[in-house]
Amino acid sequence: MSSTTLRLAVIIGSVREGRFGPVVAKWFAERARAHGGFEVDVIDLADYRLPHELPAVPLVMDPSPARPGQGDELAARLAAADAFVVVTPDINRSFPASLKTAIDWHFSEWDRKTVGFVGYSGKSGGLLAIEGLRAVFNELNAHTVKDYVSFSRYFLLFDESGALREPAEYEDAATRLLDQLRWWATALSSARAAAIAA
Repeated sequence: MSSTTLRLAVIIGSVREGRFGPVVAKWFAERARAHGGFEVDVIDLADYRLPHELPAVPLVMDPSPARPGQGDELAARLAAADAFVVVTPDINRSFPASLKTAIDWHFSEWDRKTVGFVGYSGKSGGLLAIEGLRAVFNELNAHTVKDYVSFSRYFLLFDESGALREPAEYEDAATRLLDQLRWWATALSSARAAAIAA
């Protein structure tokens, strides 16, 4: 791949026992690779158990703290991404605590980058979590794109192999999301490079 290839990090936000997130993330990562606009890195937060207790110095003042465990590896993978897709369920009308912890342990990694969402849950399809995450990422100076993919009653939509029973609607939604991410990631990566060169 060329040095100008955009990098997309697909983040599995739930770490709970019996979670469905890896199935959804695998499906979306396959769509992203088929799209051809990105080099895709799937990041499972279950591999990076960051503590909920944040460092004493706010990350806005020290954006590169020493992170416990494999936290520095996670930071490097996030920093290398030009765009993110967060795969999240709804939990009590919001997103998982594991996801908020991972977001809060980082600052510069999100700055001036673009973020999209893939939600899943019973009735709402993850939309309640997505709405909350938009506000969080906007506060971190990231741009969240309009389109998203939403799986309402996800347990009826996927078969035992992890394939969608009727994929057309969701594949179209994924393409729209990826097209928006590609546009914004291209614009923002160029702007970041110009700012560094100035």
